[in-house]
Amino acid sequence: MLKDHRNIIHMDLDSFFVSVERILNSDLNGKPVIIGGSSDRGVVAACSYEARKFGVHSAMPMKTARNLCPHAIYVRGDYDQYTKHSSIVTQIIADAVPQYEKASIDEHYIDITGMDKFFGCLKWTQELRQRIIKESGLPISFGLSVNKVVSKMATNESKPNGEKHVPFEIVQPFLDPLPIDRMPMVGEKTAYKLRSMGVHTIEIIRKMPVQLMQKLLGEHGLSIWEKANGIDNNPVEPYTERKSISEETTFDEDTIDIKMIEDKMVHMLENLTYQLRKNNKLAGCITVKIRYSNFDTHTQQMRVFYTSADHILLPKIKEIFTKLYDRRMSIRLIGVKLTNLVSGHHQINLFEDTSELVNLYQALDKVKKRFGDSAIMRAVGLE
Repeated sequence: MLKDHRNIIHMDLDSFFVSVERILNSDLNGKPVIIGGSSDRGVVAACSYEARKFGVHSAMPMKTARNLCPHAIYVRGDYDQYTKHSSIVTQIIADAVPQYEKASIDEHYIDITGMDKFFGCLKWTQELRQRIIKESGLPISFGLSVNKVVSKMATNESKPNGEKHVPFEIVQPFLDPLPIDRMPMVGEKTAYKLRSMGVHTIEIIRKMPVQLMQKLLGEHGLSIWEKANGIDNNPVEPYTERKSISEETTFDEDTIDIKMIEDKMVHMLENLTYQLRKNNKLAGCITVKIRYSNFDTHTQQMRVFYTSADHILLPKIKEIFTKLYDRRMSIRLIGVKLTNLVSGHHQINLFEDTSELVNLYQALDKVKKRFGDSAIMRAVGLE
């Protein structure tokens, strides 16, 4: 039984990458735009609504996208610009509210519970949305409801560039007629399994015994049943740039063996990025730390496009280390830190990711989850 009476906003920038590209180049307005790797082995990172009408979607092989929409404009993308415009929107929200959660580069949750005592929650949210559009130039949609999951679903129903308020009393009438795959956490395999049993709408899940859902899908079934009933007690987690994870190691003997040091950094980074993916986190900054034999300690950091992928971050730590290690003195300690963490799944690398690479990460993480963090790793990690 739904008992949640919070006021939670979910804000989602519409076709974010494409919208940024259109700010940079107005000739792209109104045209089908596909962003991603230039080769046929690449995958679609983002696409405009005009391209979606032809069946194009993110994570689709670029070759398939070209067949579906050969007249689209193809753009490689610009990480720095996307990060810059994401930060502009985040700062506008940070200036307006005491507590918000940056769920990904283009999504935010805001808890305004209690604000209705002083302002109309819907009117306040509408004004914030208009401010974001005016100051950033980016289209944005929002859902306002009783918890995070219903608000996110409301946002999805309001897109593109829209708004939807689902107050407590109409949560169930709003959810019931929606197809099951509109719920977060219901992927293709789960949706197929449910449809094969005649379950096509959220209302049917809501009316099913929770024990049956648990029997069919385990704990995942319980979570889906709760969402179908509009239940989600997850709080809005305050966003802070200080969130970080790190690893460091002190060598048994001071060393100048650069190959060994780099291998150690690779191993540490592998552990850190797996932790990110396991906890659905992305990092926006990477730091390398060196402590020389005389105990002098130096660090250097580099901002990166939000990611949790080893192959994107590995060249970065090596680049930082090369700049940082300038004394040719023996090293006592080496460390790697990932900061500026936000919630979210691995963002497709616009330049290098292929469908095979995305599938590889999923397979590797599945092995690690089942057999432990050290069950599989790059060969250098074994040395």
